Amino acid sequence: MAGNRGNLLAGAIGGLVVLVIGAVLIATGVINSGGTKTVVRQTPLAVSSSDSSDNPSTGKTVEQIYQDDGPGVAYIQSKITQQVASPFGFPTTQQGVATGSGFVIDKKGDIVTNAHVVNGASEIVVRFGNSDDIKAKLIGKDESTDLALLRIDPKATKLHPLQLGDSTKVRVGDPAVAIGNPFGFNRTVTSGIISALQRQINAPNNFTINNVIQTDAAINPGNSGGPLINAKGQVIGINSQIATGGSGNGNVGIGFAIPINTVKAAIPQLEKNGRVLHAFLGVSTAQLSKQDAQDLNLPSDKGALVQQVVPGGPAAKAGLRAGNTTTQSGLVIGGDLIVKIDGKQISTPDDVVAAVSAHKPGDKVQLQFYRDGKLKTVTVSLGNRPANARG
Repeated sequence: MAGNRGNLLAGAIGGLVVLVIGAVLIATGVINSGGTKTVVRQTPLAVSSSDSSDNPSTGKTVEQIYQDDGPGVAYIQSKITQQVASPFGFPTTQQGVATGSGFVIDKKGDIVTNAHVVNGASEIVVRFGNSDDIKAKLIGKDESTDLALLRIDPKATKLHPLQLGDSTKVRVGDPAVAIGNPFGFNRTVTSGIISALQRQINAPNNFTINNVIQTDAAINPGNSGGPLINAKGQVIGINSQIATGGSGNGNVGIGFAIPINTVKAAIPQLEKNGRVLHAFLGVSTAQLSKQDAQDLNLPSDKGALVQQVVPGGPAAKAGLRAGNTTTQSGLVIGGDLIVKIDGKQISTPDDVVAAVSAHKPGDKVQLQFYRDGKLKTVTVSLGNRPANARG
């Protein structure tokens, strides 16, 4: 997290990669559920007062959301083939199965899920309720946002696309409903609230996923890729990770969903190119306390202190520098202190992440930073993010 300098130095590229302690990807192995369904019944859910729709007064019940949206939620099974070392030292092939969830987004047969559900898959099949298995094709994936786009033959089953909402309208305290396949239990529904907004979690390739939604609706291994739904029955996020406590990997009331607006922005690129391009600055940064700034005689305690600069990266080419002295607390001192990007104040490493993520590869941004007490300005041409934050 922002105050944990051990994590600050763990390879945040383009800004701080904020780790959620105990967060785990929530794909799981196959469990024969026998088509079990779990439905929670309650009074209609209240729609957020910030929703500007024509009928904002009353939402659907959980049962109504389940009946309306459940048919569009898919059970996804990926056959995984991996090369592993045998006890005798030579490589051998090992096969396994990962399962998760997904949901239909259009009548073409497109299904959205998490990238980590289908990573390394030699074959992918989906199932709706008690339907037969349907072969799915991987159209594209983006590990930086943990998203994947699948496609099935639209004639293979009756498709039930889910309505996509607007994650910018989500507010803390709003009702939230999750539908998925935890531990293989087919089409399970749980409910809760939106617990927090603008969280950051690690993607499978160690970059940061921004603006993540936190919920206490119970999600568990196997819920990966399933929809997080608002009181109107609209998808506002894709359930992707959970924070765990103790030695278990089950739900403790802290789950994370990738915002649906991130998904909507990625889908056209996944359809066209099979991947998503992300802007890249090429630095890791750390947050300062007032005491840090005072001890180091820095001109401000606001900003992002450069910890590492990727050799040959955009920041390096623009002349940004990291320090070379590490304190007992793990802070690398002596580097540049970034305070503005394109004129916008940078108060924390999170601000660096957000500023870079708002751009495309090739965009030019103006950075202001302090070096040796003097304010400097450089223009940086952002690059294309590499496949993995840790090389």
